[in-house]
Amino acid sequence: MKNIVLLSGFLLMGLIFSQFLPSLILPDYYTDFMHVVRSLTTIALGFIMIRVGYEFDIDKNNLKSYGWDYVVAATAATFPWIFVAMYFVFVLSDISTITAWKEALLASRFAAPTSAGILFSMLVAGGLAGTWMYKKIKILAIFDDLDTVLLMIPLKMFLVGWKWQLGIIMMPMFILLWSAWRYLHQLRIPITWPWVTTYSVIITLISEIIYYSSKLMDEVVPIHIEVLLPTFALGCMIVYQTIVIKNKKQGDLEVDIIESPNEKKISFLVSIIFMVLVGLSMPAIVDISGSSSEINVVNQKIVDAYIMDDLSDSKDDLIPQPGQSPNLESLPVDWGWVAIHVFIVTLLSNLGKLFPLFCYRKEAHWKERLALSVGMFPRGEVGAGVLIISISYGIGGIMITVAMLSLALNLLLTGVFIVIVKKLLKSVEVKVEV
Repeated sequence: MKNIVLLSGFLLMGLIFSQFLPSLILPDYYTDFMHVVRSLTTIALGFIMIRVGYEFDIDKNNLKSYGWDYVVAATAATFPWIFVAMYFVFVLSDISTITAWKEALLASRFAAPTSAGILFSMLVAGGLAGTWMYKKIKILAIFDDLDTVLLMIPLKMFLVGWKWQLGIIMMPMFILLWSAWRYLHQLRIPITWPWVTTYSVIITLISEIIYYSSKLMDEVVPIHIEVLLPTFALGCMIVYQTIVIKNKKQGDLEVDIIESPNEKKISFLVSIIFMVLVGLSMPAIVDISGSSSEINVVNQKIVDAYIMDDLSDSKDDLIPQPGQSPNLESLPVDWGWVAIHVFIVTLLSNLGKLFPLFCYRKEAHWKERLALSVGMFPRGEVGAGVLIISISYGIGGIMITVAMLSLALNLLLTGVFIVIVKKLLKSVEVKVEV
């Protein structure tokens, strides 16, 4: 629980600092500073995704058993995504347009992936590693992370339309997926933190070089290969490695190398740095589009101006351009409404994760299935990575602000979710004993 509170706290700290940076840094240097922040964020995300891929494993000789698991995981990732996207469009957008849907579908994808790393460590710490729920959730959580990574490709196509550059992007994506499958945990390269950091830096540099080189050919639609899939695929290919830890009480213990105390500390430190950087990458609150009531105020001003035939050059400050929200910088931020939006989005995103409750009826008691669903609630680094990608496509406004705060709230509630899971499973054990 302590680690979850820390991650949430650093996420909020980064978000708070992001509101003061524009006034603390000279405009000439602010753009360069934010570019450095986002580059470091990408490197940290790559580090995390390599570790996520490293933990991914399937039995190739028993693929049929994974078919239904993937359907369940994909559905449990899709429902939160669609619920939140609809809320963004119909409640937080000033008008339902194709542009609003495009932005909402990408920004709301943050609600889809379960935080596998946070979840697994919390469940193990809670003594639940031997339960049916833990064995099943390990598969589902990894699968919905994978589903999120794969869906980013068609989402990008939907956002910018079909371009020849996207065709070029798809080719290496298919190669990466094939390589991850063909060489699953067969690549013998180091997996300790200095090496993982190096891999992430190299992949980020390659992505940036391709991006800026392609801008010379077409500045409007450059080739941008996100680090999510390349780093995940690399992690999948790295062979499992163990280390012997000396223990006076239990004797020598052989554990996976990333489970060693030093590696776990570094991994958690990277998660903290990533959360701070994600917060710093958020747009200033002054850019959010405000609540529905504020939007109505602006719309009424425009209508009144037309009626009075008094539209001067200042109308451009009120009328939103295509794909943009109204200019509301002069209006106060209604934090009461923001809090309500955050609560509703968090509720919708977690309700969408309840799909596994209606599955596996022959395998487990309904309380175990409910525990499985609640165990899928925690969100974390992958969802934050989706928000970073959304911002890189110019998506801002209240959608990103609410999504960011919802992610932080969900992180803070992770400990509560685990307590609920433990109580549900304990009640099942008591019934069986009786």
